[in-house]
Amino acid sequence: MTDLIQLSPEVAAARAAGKPVVALESTIIAHGMPWPQNLETAREVEDVIRAEGAVPATIAVIDGRIRVGLTNEELQQLAQAPDAMKLSRRDLPYAIATGRLGATTVAATMICAQLAGIEVFVTGGIGGVHRGGHESFDISADLQELARTPVAVVCAGAKSILDLGLTLEYLETHGVPVLSIGQDNFAAFFTPDSGLRADFRLDDADSQARFIRAKWALGLGGGVVVSNPVPAAHAMPRAEIDAITAQALAEADQQGIHGKAITPFLLARIKALTGGRSLATNIALVKNNAVAGARLARALQGGR
Repeated sequence: MTDLIQLSPEVAAARAAGKPVVALESTIIAHGMPWPQNLETAREVEDVIRAEGAVPATIAVIDGRIRVGLTNEELQQLAQAPDAMKLSRRDLPYAIATGRLGATTVAATMICAQLAGIEVFVTGGIGGVHRGGHESFDISADLQELARTPVAVVCAGAKSILDLGLTLEYLETHGVPVLSIGQDNFAAFFTPDSGLRADFRLDDADSQARFIRAKWALGLGGGVVVSNPVPAAHAMPRAEIDAITAQALAEADQQGIHGKAITPFLLARIKALTGGRSLATNIALVKNNAVAGARLARALQGGR
Protein backbone atom coordinates (compact mmCIF):
# COMPACT_ATOMS: atom_id res chain seq x y z
CA MET A 1 0.00 0.00 0.00
CA THR A 2 2.90 2.39 0.63
CA ASP A 3 3.69 2.12 -3.07
CA LEU A 4 0.25 3.52 -3.88
CA ILE A 5 -0.06 6.29 -1.26
CA GLN A 6 2.26 9.21 -0.68
CA LEU A 7 1.74 11.51 2.30
CA SER A 8 3.10 15.03 2.11
CA PRO A 9 5.75 15.89 4.74
CA GLU A 10 3.20 18.08 6.58
CA VAL A 11 0.57 15.31 6.70
CA ALA A 12 3.11 12.60 7.57
CA ALA A 13 4.45 14.69 10.45
CA ALA A 14 0.92 15.35 11.73
CA ARG A 15 0.02 11.65 11.60
CA ALA A 16 3.23 10.71 13.43
CA ALA A 17 2.61 13.33 16.11
CA GLY A 18 -1.06 12.44 16.59
CA LYS A 19 -2.28 15.81 15.34
CA PRO A 20 -5.75 16.16 13.79
CA VAL A 21 -5.84 15.93 10.00
CA VAL A 22 -8.71 16.93 7.69
CA ALA A 23 -9.07 15.43 4.21
CA LEU A 24 -10.12 17.63 1.30
CA GLU A 25 -11.33 16.57 -2.13
CA SER A 26 -9.84 17.81 -5.39
CA THR A 27 -12.81 17.60 -7.78
CA ILE A 28 -13.92 20.97 -6.46
CA ILE A 29 -10.60 22.31 -7.76
CA ALA A 30 -10.51 20.54 -11.13
CA HIS A 31 -14.21 20.47 -11.98
CA GLY A 32 -16.23 22.46 -9.46
CA MET A 33 -14.93 26.00 -9.83
CA PRO A 34 -13.40 28.12 -12.62
CA TRP A 35 -9.82 29.37 -12.73
CA PRO A 36 -8.44 31.22 -10.78
CA GLN A 37 -11.05 31.03 -8.01
CA ASN A 38 -10.51 27.28 -7.76
CA LEU A 39 -6.85 27.63 -6.82
CA GLU A 40 -7.46 30.62 -4.54
CA THR A 41 -10.24 28.76 -2.72
CA ALA A 42 -8.17 25.58 -2.34
CA ARG A 43 -5.36 27.52 -0.68
CA GLU A 44 -7.72 29.56 1.49
CA VAL A 45 -9.58 26.47 2.72
CA GLU A 46 -6.29 24.83 3.69
CA ASP A 47 -5.34 28.00 5.60
CA VAL A 48 -8.70 27.99 7.43
CA ILE A 49 -8.04 24.44 8.62
CA ARG A 50 -4.53 25.33 9.80
CA ALA A 51 -5.88 28.36 11.65
CA GLU A 52 -8.28 26.04 13.51
CA GLY A 53 -5.41 23.86 14.74
CA ALA A 54 -5.61 20.98 12.25
CA VAL A 55 -3.62 19.93 9.20
CA PRO A 56 -5.24 19.94 5.72
CA ALA A 57 -4.74 17.00 3.38
CA THR A 58 -5.99 17.69 -0.13
CA ILE A 59 -6.15 14.40 -2.03
CA ALA A 60 -5.58 13.63 -5.72
CA VAL A 61 -3.99 10.98 -7.94
CA ILE A 62 -0.75 12.15 -9.56
CA ASP A 63 1.77 10.03 -11.47
CA GLY A 64 0.16 6.75 -10.44
CA ARG A 65 0.00 7.44 -6.72
CA ILE A 66 -2.60 8.72 -4.28
CA ARG A 67 -1.23 12.01 -2.98
CA VAL A 68 -2.46 12.92 0.50
CA GLY A 69 -1.49 16.54 0.93
CA LEU A 70 -0.51 18.59 -2.11
CA THR A 71 2.13 21.22 -2.74
CA ASN A 72 1.17 24.64 -4.12
CA GLU A 73 2.54 23.51 -7.48
CA GLU A 74 0.36 20.38 -7.45
CA LEU A 75 -2.72 22.42 -6.50
CA GLN A 76 -2.03 24.72 -9.44
CA GLN A 77 -1.52 21.73 -11.75
CA LEU A 78 -4.99 20.44 -10.83
CA ALA A 79 -6.57 23.89 -11.05
CA GLN A 80 -5.34 24.40 -14.62
CA ALA A 81 -5.55 20.84 -15.98
CA PRO A 82 -8.14 20.58 -18.77
CA ASP A 83 -8.10 16.78 -18.79
CA ALA A 84 -7.95 15.74 -15.13
CA MET A 85 -10.13 12.68 -14.58
CA LYS A 86 -13.05 12.89 -12.19
CA LEU A 87 -12.39 9.92 -9.92
CA SER A 88 -14.97 7.92 -8.01
CA ARG A 89 -14.56 4.40 -6.55
CA ARG A 90 -14.56 2.63 -9.93
CA ASP A 91 -12.02 5.05 -11.45
CA LEU A 92 -9.25 4.99 -8.84
CA PRO A 93 -7.54 1.80 -10.11
CA TYR A 94 -7.54 3.07 -13.70
CA ALA A 95 -5.95 6.42 -12.83
CA ILE A 96 -3.30 4.71 -10.71
CA ALA A 97 -2.57 2.00 -13.27
CA THR A 98 -2.29 4.40 -16.22
CA GLY A 99 -0.64 7.32 -14.45
CA ARG A 100 -3.49 9.69 -15.30
CA LEU A 101 -3.99 12.89 -13.36
CA GLY A 102 -7.15 12.49 -11.32
CA ALA A 103 -9.26 14.66 -9.02
CA THR A 104 -11.11 12.78 -6.28
CA THR A 105 -14.86 13.02 -5.70
CA VAL A 106 -16.48 12.57 -2.29
CA ALA A 107 -16.50 8.78 -2.69
CA ALA A 108 -12.88 8.50 -3.81
CA THR A 109 -11.69 10.98 -1.18
CA MET A 110 -13.38 8.93 1.55
CA ILE A 111 -11.60 5.80 0.35
CA CYS A 112 -8.22 7.53 0.24
CA ALA A 113 -8.77 9.23 3.61
CA GLN A 114 -9.50 5.89 5.26
CA LEU A 115 -6.39 4.34 3.70
CA ALA A 116 -4.37 7.24 5.14
CA GLY A 117 -5.97 6.93 8.59
CA ILE A 118 -7.89 10.22 8.36
CA GLU A 119 -11.33 10.30 10.01
CA VAL A 120 -12.74 13.67 8.90
CA PHE A 121 -13.31 14.93 5.39
CA VAL A 122 -14.58 18.39 4.39
CA THR A 123 -16.38 19.06 1.13
CA GLY A 124 -18.93 21.50 -0.29
CA GLY A 125 -21.93 19.24 -0.77
CA ILE A 126 -22.32 15.50 -1.11
CA GLY A 127 -23.77 13.83 -4.19
CA GLY A 128 -27.10 12.09 -4.00
CA VAL A 129 -30.12 10.84 -5.91
CA HIS A 130 -30.61 12.92 -9.04
CA ARG A 131 -34.03 14.27 -9.90
CA GLY A 132 -35.88 11.53 -11.75
CA GLY A 133 -33.58 9.01 -10.10
CA HIS A 134 -36.50 6.68 -9.35
CA GLU A 135 -36.59 6.04 -13.11
CA SER A 136 -33.03 6.66 -14.27
CA PHE A 137 -31.27 5.10 -11.25
CA ASP A 138 -28.83 8.04 -11.45
CA ILE A 139 -27.55 7.85 -7.89
CA SER A 140 -24.18 9.20 -6.83
CA ALA A 141 -21.61 6.67 -5.67
CA ASP A 142 -21.07 9.03 -2.72
CA LEU A 143 -24.10 7.52 -0.99
CA GLN A 144 -22.86 3.94 -1.22
CA GLU A 145 -19.47 5.06 0.02
CA LEU A 146 -21.06 6.73 3.02
CA ALA A 147 -22.73 3.40 3.78
CA ARG A 148 -19.45 1.47 3.78
CA THR A 149 -16.47 3.72 4.59
CA PRO A 150 -15.96 5.01 8.16
CA VAL A 151 -15.21 8.67 7.54
CA ALA A 152 -17.16 11.67 8.86
CA VAL A 153 -18.11 14.00 5.99
CA VAL A 154 -18.72 17.65 6.82
CA CYS A 155 -20.77 19.33 4.10
CA ALA A 156 -23.41 21.98 3.43
CA GLY A 157 -25.91 19.19 2.90
CA ALA A 158 -26.41 17.77 -0.59
CA LYS A 159 -26.27 19.86 -3.74
CA SER A 160 -29.65 21.46 -4.33
CA ILE A 161 -29.66 20.26 -7.95
CA LEU A 162 -30.54 16.81 -6.51
CA ASP A 163 -33.68 15.20 -5.15
CA LEU A 164 -32.97 15.86 -1.49
CA GLY A 165 -35.91 13.86 -0.18
CA LEU A 166 -34.84 10.70 -2.02
CA THR A 167 -31.23 11.33 -1.01
CA LEU A 168 -32.18 11.32 2.67
CA GLU A 169 -34.35 8.23 2.17
CA TYR A 170 -31.42 6.42 0.55
CA LEU A 171 -29.10 7.36 3.42
CA GLU A 172 -31.69 6.16 5.95
CA THR A 173 -32.10 2.83 4.16
CA HIS A 174 -28.35 2.26 4.34
CA GLY A 175 -28.07 3.30 7.96
CA VAL A 176 -26.07 6.49 7.39
CA PRO A 177 -26.82 9.01 10.15
CA VAL A 178 -27.24 12.66 9.21
CA LEU A 179 -26.22 15.14 11.90
CA SER A 180 -27.16 18.80 11.64
CA ILE A 181 -25.34 21.81 13.09
CA GLY A 182 -27.31 24.82 14.32
CA GLN A 183 -30.72 23.74 13.04
CA ASP A 184 -33.02 20.73 12.94
CA ASN A 185 -33.24 20.52 9.15
CA PHE A 186 -30.86 19.23 6.50
CA ALA A 187 -28.97 21.93 4.62
CA ALA A 188 -29.46 22.49 0.88
CA PHE A 189 -26.06 23.75 -0.31
CA PHE A 190 -26.82 27.23 -1.69
CA THR A 191 -29.55 27.71 0.94
CA PRO A 192 -29.39 26.81 4.64
CA ASP A 193 -32.68 24.92 4.95
CA SER A 194 -34.01 22.16 2.70
CA GLY A 195 -37.26 21.91 4.66
CA LEU A 196 -36.37 18.27 5.42
CA ARG A 197 -35.40 17.05 8.88
CA ALA A 198 -31.95 15.71 9.62
CA ASP A 199 -31.71 12.70 11.92
CA PHE A 200 -30.07 14.40 14.89
CA ARG A 201 -29.06 17.93 15.82
CA LEU A 202 -25.63 18.17 17.47
CA ASP A 203 -24.29 21.71 17.46
CA ASP A 204 -20.80 21.36 18.94
CA ALA A 205 -17.79 19.33 17.87
CA ASP A 206 -17.48 17.42 21.15
CA SER A 207 -21.06 16.12 20.86
CA GLN A 208 -20.50 15.16 17.24
CA ALA A 209 -17.27 13.35 18.17
CA ARG A 210 -18.98 11.38 20.95
CA PHE A 211 -21.70 10.30 18.52
CA ILE A 212 -19.18 9.21 15.89
CA ARG A 213 -17.02 7.34 18.42
CA ALA A 214 -20.12 5.54 19.77
CA LYS A 215 -21.19 4.53 16.25
CA TRP A 216 -17.84 3.06 15.38
CA ALA A 217 -17.35 1.47 18.81
CA LEU A 218 -20.61 -0.41 18.27
CA GLY A 219 -19.16 -1.91 15.13
CA LEU A 220 -21.57 0.04 12.94
CA GLY A 221 -19.52 0.59 9.81
CA GLY A 222 -19.84 3.39 7.36
CA GLY A 223 -19.64 7.12 7.54
CA VAL A 224 -21.55 10.01 9.07
CA VAL A 225 -22.93 13.05 7.28
CA VAL A 226 -22.45 16.31 9.21
CA SER A 227 -24.74 18.92 7.66
CA ASN A 228 -23.43 22.45 8.21
CA PRO A 229 -25.67 25.13 6.66
CA VAL A 230 -24.18 27.95 4.61
CA PRO A 231 -24.00 31.15 6.71
CA ALA A 232 -27.12 33.29 6.24
CA ALA A 233 -25.07 36.27 5.06
CA HIS A 234 -23.85 34.26 2.06
CA ALA A 235 -26.97 32.18 1.34
CA MET A 236 -29.10 32.51 -1.77
CA PRO A 237 -32.91 32.88 -1.64
CA ARG A 238 -34.48 29.45 -1.90
CA ALA A 239 -37.14 30.41 -4.47
CA GLU A 240 -34.53 32.00 -6.73
CA ILE A 241 -32.11 29.08 -6.66
CA ASP A 242 -34.95 26.60 -7.19
CA ALA A 243 -36.12 28.44 -10.31
CA ILE A 244 -32.60 28.75 -11.71
CA THR A 245 -31.87 25.09 -10.97
CA ALA A 246 -35.02 24.05 -12.82
CA GLN A 247 -33.89 26.07 -15.84
CA ALA A 248 -30.39 24.58 -15.76
CA LEU A 249 -31.81 21.04 -15.46
CA ALA A 250 -34.07 21.64 -18.46
CA GLU A 251 -31.10 22.85 -20.51
CA ALA A 252 -29.06 19.80 -19.51
CA ASP A 253 -31.91 17.53 -20.60
CA GLN A 254 -32.24 19.32 -23.93
CA GLN A 255 -28.49 18.95 -24.56
CA GLY A 256 -28.38 15.29 -23.52
CA ILE A 257 -25.97 15.92 -20.65
CA HIS A 258 -25.97 13.21 -17.99
CA GLY A 259 -23.73 11.05 -15.80
CA LYS A 260 -20.49 12.57 -14.50
CA ALA A 261 -20.90 15.63 -16.71
CA ILE A 262 -24.19 16.74 -15.21
CA THR A 263 -22.97 18.27 -11.93
CA PRO A 264 -20.17 20.43 -13.44
CA PHE A 265 -22.58 21.57 -16.16
CA LEU A 266 -25.30 22.52 -13.70
CA LEU A 267 -22.93 24.36 -11.35
CA ALA A 268 -21.49 26.32 -14.28
CA ARG A 269 -24.94 27.22 -15.61
CA ILE A 270 -26.17 28.24 -12.17
CA LYS A 271 -23.09 30.44 -11.80
CA ALA A 272 -23.84 32.09 -15.15
CA LEU A 273 -27.54 32.54 -14.41
CA THR A 274 -26.84 34.11 -11.01
CA GLY A 275 -24.16 36.42 -12.34
CA GLY A 276 -21.50 34.69 -10.26
CA ARG A 277 -23.32 34.93 -6.95
CA SER A 278 -23.62 31.15 -6.64
CA LEU A 279 -19.83 30.83 -6.87
CA ALA A 280 -19.41 33.28 -3.99
CA THR A 281 -21.89 31.22 -1.97
CA ASN A 282 -20.03 28.01 -2.85
CA ILE A 283 -16.72 29.47 -1.68
CA ALA A 284 -18.26 30.75 1.57
CA LEU A 285 -19.88 27.43 2.45
CA VAL A 286 -16.70 25.43 1.83
CA LYS A 287 -14.74 27.71 4.16
CA ASN A 288 -17.49 27.44 6.77
CA ASN A 289 -17.34 23.65 6.49
CA ALA A 290 -13.57 23.77 6.91
CA VAL A 291 -13.99 25.42 10.30
CA ALA A 292 -16.50 22.81 11.46
CA GLY A 293 -14.40 19.96 10.07
CA ALA A 294 -11.21 21.11 11.76
CA ARG A 295 -13.00 21.43 15.10
CA LEU A 296 -14.48 17.96 14.70
CA ALA A 297 -11.07 16.49 13.84
CA ARG A 298 -9.62 18.10 16.98
CA ALA A 299 -12.45 16.73 19.11
CA LEU A 300 -12.05 13.22 17.69
CA GLN A 301 -8.31 13.33 18.23
CA GLY A 302 -8.73 14.63 21.77
CA GLY A 303 -11.17 11.82 22.60
CA ARG A 304 -8.85 9.01 21.61
